[in-house]
Amino acid sequence: MEGRGHPVARAGRGAFVEVRPVSDRVPMTKSGLLRLKGELKRLKGVERPKIVREIAEARSHGDLSENAEYHAAKEKQGHVEGRIAQVEHWIASAEVIDVTKHAGDRVVFGATVHLEDADSGDQVKYRIVGELEADLKQGKISVTSPIARALIGRSEGDSVAVRTPGGQRQYEIISVDFVEEELPADLDADVGPGA
Repeated sequence: MEGRGHPVARAGRGAFVEVRPVSDRVPMTKSGLLRLKGELKRLKGVERPKIVREIAEARSHGDLSENAEYHAAKEKQGHVEGRIAQVEHWIASAEVIDVTKHAGDRVVFGATVHLEDADSGDQVKYRIVGELEADLKQGKISVTSPIARALIGRSEGDSVAVRTPGGQRQYEIISVDFVEEELPADLDADVGPGA
């Protein structure tokens, strides 16, 4: 089976995951990788055992052919196993970029960029991250987003034109910082680099 030109592997009951060659590395910050490892740990250590208990409980009710609880638990198991396979794949293909090793005023992956809207004077701050980490509400934009593509390679003081759904916007780059995101201590300790 093929998915977008890559082989597809079965990942649990009814779920399939696209398997990309290892050369298809996914850029990610350290904090993004740690979040994925935290999710994987929760899926394997909490969700999977919970579903196994639900299946065992449903089996104890007798006839499986008409047991809605059993079928619901098995379907949930398929979804969780598919997510585990997907997260494991993302972790395996992650290319972690150490943001703290960058310096200067040029915008690159992992940079935190302070911008000023040329029309309104409003200031915004974005951190350029991998696609899997993007969260606009937290000020994290994907490296593939239009604004990130317009910013990459530019420097402090540059004026940048960005095409947005609301029309063309003009921004000035106020500053560029390279700081790794602070993670909750429990997440960092639970899923450190060797996890």
